Amino acid sequence: MSWPRIRALVLRYTFLYTRSIPRVTELFFWPIMDLLVWGYVTLYLQRLYAAQDTPPAGMGVITFLLGAMIFWDILYRAQQGTTLAFLEDIWARNLLNIFVAPIRVSEFIVATYLVSLLRIMVTVIVLIALAWFLYAFNLFALGFSLLPLFINLLFMGWALGMITTGLIMRWGQAAEALAWGVPFLIQPLAAVFYPVNVLPVWVQPVALAIPATHVFEGMRAVLRGEGLPGQYLFWAFALNFVYVVAAAGFFRFMYESARRRGLLAKLVTQ
Repeated sequence: MSWPRIRALVLRYTFLYTRSIPRVTELFFWPIMDLLVWGYVTLYLQRLYAAQDTPPAGMGVITFLLGAMIFWDILYRAQQGTTLAFLEDIWARNLLNIFVAPIRVSEFIVATYLVSLLRIMVTVIVLIALAWFLYAFNLFALGFSLLPLFINLLFMGWALGMITTGLIMRWGQAAEALAWGVPFLIQPLAAVFYPVNVLPVWVQPVALAIPATHVFEGMRAVLRGEGLPGQYLFWAFALNFVYVVAAAGFFRFMYESARRRGLLAKLVTQ
């Protein structure tokens, strides 16, 4: 693996944002819109229950909606950063140039990971600042727990990104919608905005098999002042290890299949 080649790829993808207002706008528009919507929903619910003589137990932690929204954007941007880097090369008719050059698949993947990390850091910093300014919500109140939760969402987003890219590589532009749809397929099961016990009993084992579920359950535990339970952290890391290894194997299989069938050349001529 060559770090100069990885650096060249990272520069190639980040330079796309230096002279493209639409790309920069997309980086901030939807996350900020989500923050505004969920932020004002949170304020409304807080005022609604504050007006009652005996507010329901646990309503003091209703601000977890803001934390969940910001955390969800980490996972979503990690997946998007990996997949969109591949799509950018398809749209620019540059895909064959990438794979004809002496660039390994592993170097391409690492470069897309780094680009997605840069996108996430920029977006999350803005969201954290706005959440504090508009709603007095401090995500850093999670303390040290923020780091392992962040890492786990990053890994799961990368795994989903590899799976999505592999599907697009195999089935072409007809599968491009998956770049935006795959994360939302798991959102109802990942207990992003509600605890796992809200789900039907027969669905809960499926939800617990998703690493992000343990991240969001851990986040709510921290916001309730209970600290980060070790079992959530253990299962998140263990499941993510399985997911990342399986996703890497899937991506390699799809890449080899597309290469043998000449689908990589077909992608840039569709």
